This record gives sequence, C-alpha cells and structure tokens, in this order.
Amino acid sequence: MSFLESWTRVAVELFAQALAGEPELAADALKPAPEGAVAYAAVLSGDEEGRFTVMLDAGLLELPLLGEGVNQRAAWGELLRETVDAAAGDLLAREGKKCRVESFMQATPQSDPNAGFALKAGERAWPILIADEMRERMASRPPTRPGTPAATEAAPAALNPGLALILDVELEASLRFGSREMPLSEILELGPGDVVQLDRHVADPVDLIVGDKIVARGEVVLVNGNFGLRVTEVAEPRRRLESIRCLF
Repeated sequence: MSFLESWTRVAVELFAQALAGEPELAADALKPAPEGAVAYAAVLSGDEEGRFTVMLDAGLLELPLLGEGVNQRAAWGELLRETVDAAAGDLLAREGKKCRVESFMQATPQSDPNAGFALKAGERAWPILIADEMRERMASRPPTRPGTPAATEAAPAALNPGLALILDVELEASLRFGSREMPLSEILELGPGDVVQLDRHVADPVDLIVGDKIVARGEVVLVNGNFGLRVTEVAEPRRRLESIRCLF
C-alpha cells in the first residue's frame, strides 16, 4: 500500500464526516489543474518520503461546506492537514511504514498531477487533484565484512531465555496526555463545560503507559477515525520489562 492509497482511504471517511451534506469523494479521470486552483502541500520523511500536493477547485472555497461564517480557505487547510496526518497513521498501522509530516503549507498548484478525484454532492462535482511525489526510501546499511554475521535487532528472547513464556500475555496500555494535582474542593466543584488545564503543551509528545511505567512516547494521529499513537521514542528493553514485571 502506498501513501496515496492510505490518503484516499482516510480522505473518503474524513470528508464525509467534516463536510456539510456528506459529499462523496470518488476516483475520477485525471485532468489538468483548473484555473485558480488552490493547492496545499505536505513534505514527509520516513519509510516513504517526498512531497504530496492536494489541489482544490477554487469553487469549493466559495461554498460553506465547513460551516457558515468560517474562513473556508483556512478550514480546508486544517482538514487536508488532518487527512495527511491520518494517512501517515494508516500507513503505519497497515504496512508498518513510518512517515512524519515535516511541513504543511499552501503551495503553488502543480502542472502535472498524477491522480484525480471528484467531490460529488447531488448533481454537482468539483475536481480534486493530487501531485504525488512520494517515494519509498531505500534502506541504507553499512557493508559487513566477509565472514561477519549481519547485525540484527535484539529479539526480546535474547534478554531472558524464559521471556518467550510470557510473550502472549495481553497487557493494558493507555495514553497519558498530561496530569495535574487538584485539591478535593476543586474536584467536587467540577461541572459540564469546565476546563482542566494539564501540565503538558499541545506540541509535547504523549506517553504510552503499561502498568505505571512509560514504555514509549509519540504523537497522536488519526487511524480510520480512531485515535492512534505514532511512536517517536521507546524505552530501553530492560525498562519495558520492568513495566511488565510490576503487573505480577
């Protein structure tokens, strides 16, 4: 599965959820970018890397598909950024390929799109074109000396000969977005609509917790409409085992 295929999967679902009237996104014949098209480009790195550009018919920005009184240009930018993030999460979940969005911005429409879609609502349809310049990154490994076994990742069993006996044990993992100490009086006064500010900035990574130990950190992504975690760092194997040990 390519990044474009993952983007198509999540865009069909997210567009239906976010746009008024639930218009349908469907594959369409490839056409030149329409005059006045508005483009948004993402630059990604990882197992698949490159530039991914989405071009919208300018007529879409004249419709209140993303709400009355809303800046449609900005709202479309946010929606398309969400689809790119979700596509990266979908690609990781389905293929194990890691991608990271390095930048996302409004861009100049490309003259050579290579994929075409139509956003259909009743009798009307608007073209949405894609310039997909994503490529699978070639793995680069240092050459090994003749007679020297290639380096491999340490399997968990190498840490402890008896570890294989518990590898099928199911553990509960949770995400921690932040925390805050509050006096009991404030907790008792909480009601619907109140906001509790946490000790973590929105751009900070979230923690993956097993037991009471942090085993990994990462970024929150959307995968098929559900929250997911794109792992950016993991604890050492010994520390991960300690989190398991605390459950028994």
